[in-house]
Amino acid sequence: MPDASTPDLAALREAAAAAQKALEEAERAAVPTTAPAPASEVEPVRDTPETPGATAVVAPDAPSAPAAPAPEATSDDAPAPQGYAAKVAAGYAAEATLPLGALLEGEPGGEATPNPQVQVGFALSMLNRHGLVAGATGTGKTKTLQGMAEGLSLAGVPVFLADVKGDLSGLALPGPDNPKVAERAASIGQDWTPTQYPVEFYSLGGIGKGVPIRTTITDFGPLLLSKVLGLNETQESSLTLIFHWADKKGLALLDLKDLQSVIAYLTSDEGKGELKGIGGVSAATAGVILREIVGLEGQGADVFFGEPAFSTSDLIAAKGDLGVLSVLELPAVQDRPQLFSTFLMWLLADLFQELPEVGDVDKPKLVFFFDEAHLLFADASKDFLQQVVQTVRLIRSKGVGVFFVTQSPKDVPSDVLAQLGNRVQHALRAFTPDDATALRAAARTFPKSPYDLERLLQELGTGEAVVTVLTEKGAPSPVAWTRVRAPQASMEPAGDAVIDQIVAASPGQARYGTAVDAESAFELLQAKTQEQAAGQAAADGSATAAEDERELARERARLERESATREKAEARHKEQAARDRNRVVGSLARTAGTVIVRELTRSLFGTRRR
Repeated sequence: MPDASTPDLAALREAAAAAQKALEEAERAAVPTTAPAPASEVEPVRDTPETPGATAVVAPDAPSAPAAPAPEATSDDAPAPQGYAAKVAAGYAAEATLPLGALLEGEPGGEATPNPQVQVGFALSMLNRHGLVAGATGTGKTKTLQGMAEGLSLAGVPVFLADVKGDLSGLALPGPDNPKVAERAASIGQDWTPTQYPVEFYSLGGIGKGVPIRTTITDFGPLLLSKVLGLNETQESSLTLIFHWADKKGLALLDLKDLQSVIAYLTSDEGKGELKGIGGVSAATAGVILREIVGLEGQGADVFFGEPAFSTSDLIAAKGDLGVLSVLELPAVQDRPQLFSTFLMWLLADLFQELPEVGDVDKPKLVFFFDEAHLLFADASKDFLQQVVQTVRLIRSKGVGVFFVTQSPKDVPSDVLAQLGNRVQHALRAFTPDDATALRAAARTFPKSPYDLERLLQELGTGEAVVTVLTEKGAPSPVAWTRVRAPQASMEPAGDAVIDQIVAASPGQARYGTAVDAESAFELLQAKTQEQAAGQAAADGSATAAEDERELARERARLERESATREKAEARHKEQAARDRNRVVGSLARTAGTVIVRELTRSLFGTRRR
């Protein structure tokens, strides 16, 4: 990180001067004068007028002056920090802090002794500069994440946690009494008390347990959707044109089938003329977009798009003095990174659009933790990464902090890392040459310190971390080998019955629990297509009827001609028959007359024979 590798020298000089001043005061005054007044112990929530009384909750666990002794210790048995410890104490002092742990002193790999006088933590006002929590599997980074979320809740700051593995549901239950945990907490000045926090569980479109989070295609928008689909500029322009046409025609794009139906209509014979006047969409471009949408559907995004649409402002909530912890349960979708990254992009972009500009604030309005962050960037397109960088850079002005939690800093693209001002680095492993290279690179990104960081990063114990944060002046704090505080909620996942009970009682379940399939582009275009088909069928029917009439007329004329021909033939036949009869009658008459005459002749002349 640039801010870590090139520290502000003026700020470091000021920090060193403050440390020297603390040393001089410790030498010439009694130790009790170094302890803060009791009122200062509640500084983390003093700037929250909406949450009066929160001081009573936070005071045991949130000392505002890192150099203050642990609650169990007294000024008589706790000497003031000396040397580098004093420098660390001065570097992490702030008006309001999110406590993280206590400084460890000793040799890496040997016996390390926590110094409860030197508390390490984040300045609440600098959490919107974002951060990274990294470490190999089993080094304690998820518990660090849980402890940070608990501290923020106590300070009245709402938190959003992407729980990929299902490890964080225990926040809803108080931690069980454990002597080892209590002993460890006491050694670092933590007054450990089992605590239950206000938790809301969410799920992506109802996949898994939690209140479903959905949004509409229209709200998602063409630009963001283009980034997620990996479209080029031409395809993005065409998609924007499709959204424009749908909006102009009053066609609501609620889910993916709405968008698919609009694209199919605009490339059909019936609809391809709709966009001719404003550029049109080629069949090839439409085909690419449709194929990418099918790929997104294959990741399960079809359930993410729809109604009722989730309002991201619901994440900024408090119950009494405590910030609400919104836990997005993702175990059911951890094998679908495109769906995960799609949700991240929309959530941050929507918050950026919805929240007002607040500039520098005493504490953040909301803090995001994205566990297993490497899933966000797996096979991510260049456009997607650019969108993440831009969103992370700009959203801090809205008072929102973003923390990525992953196994190695190399899992996060360098352009994104450059935007992260706070860092908690748990142990790294170097089993391969690539691991060794990554380890050296990670060590070089910390500010200069007395530590051999390449060695220390490999020998950190579970629950230990190397920390550097941004001070209230924007300069990197001294590197601190830290033993991290233990979570006060349960470190085991909550049972299904507990989660189901919380979800059933959530006001969000009543508002977002049931999917609504409202009339939208798909139904409207389907109805329009059916009307066109019916009209075409009617037109075709009319044409067919007219043709039938013409054919009938032709047949009638033919029959009439045939009838006339038959009548003429019959008349000729009758005439011929009459002539034939007349000839026969005439012949018979002539024959009969001849015979009569002959007989008469014979009778008259008496001749009977010839």
